[in-house]
Amino acid sequence: MTIEISTSDGITDQCQELATLVMRHTESNGVHPTEIDRLSFARSNAMSAAIYSVDKPRLNLMVQGEKAVLLGEETYPYRPGQYLIHSVTLPLNGRVVEATPDQPCLVLKLSLDLVQLCDLVTQMSFSSAQQENSVRGLWVSNADATLIECVLRLVKLLETPQDIPILAPVMLRELYYRLLIGEQSEAVRQIATSGSRMQRIASAIQLIKAEFTQPLRIETLAGRVKMSPSSFHQHFKQVTSMSPLQYQKQLRLLEARRLMLSEAFDAIAAAYQVGYESPSQFSREYSRMFGAPPMRDIERLRTA
Repeated sequence: MTIEISTSDGITDQCQELATLVMRHTESNGVHPTEIDRLSFARSNAMSAAIYSVDKPRLNLMVQGEKAVLLGEETYPYRPGQYLIHSVTLPLNGRVVEATPDQPCLVLKLSLDLVQLCDLVTQMSFSSAQQENSVRGLWVSNADATLIECVLRLVKLLETPQDIPILAPVMLRELYYRLLIGEQSEAVRQIATSGSRMQRIASAIQLIKAEFTQPLRIETLAGRVKMSPSSFHQHFKQVTSMSPLQYQKQLRLLEARRLMLSEAFDAIAAAYQVGYESPSQFSREYSRMFGAPPMRDIERLRTA
């Protein structure tokens, strides 16, 4: 399923100005950190194959070009003037679908400060009933002119680095405020609302990540985050688009791929290392996820 979001023509000029600024700080492909804490830029000069990653809560604002992110069986394309947020740690499959050397794909990335979001939530008046709605942990929305203008002012600080220590925290706080009153305010709010179902699912995700090589017992995991097994399973799938077992499987396969690519593990050793008891099952599930058996996939990556 593809989640389509239309964009407005009203912020085209702002995106072009932002693209000019980002280009100054991204002379080559890759991710480029900045002097502003949590802020980085990503540049791609060409379309790319799927890149798998496990990403922490983050805002991605598309400045130029186009990307598509796959979560489970849902595809989220986003274009200039649109932003993607994932509010919990998710295994994602992303690819660049529009980029050229003259018009590279440019993405502004901001790791979310959940403490600052929580501080803002406590100062704003929200209905407690809204906190109980379960929402997807990843979404794409249109940025309005005030949000883009806030981002522009933040990025312009890179031209006067002496101002960053004083002004960047103020502008970041404003940016979080804009997100909290924007199109996806409920979802952003739940990231930092203590006791919300999203926070409980986020806690469960951290437990799965810490113990992903171990057998997963839903009843035990649900109890650790103070939810019934049925409610836990339902809300976990609502937030992540997959079951807890599917989530664990993706973590295992991504780690196995890393071990084979970076640490020269063979397929059988990698399978056992990440918790598989059957190498044949590992090979089947690996092929299903990455499109080729383990060693063929690794050879393809090394020669790409």
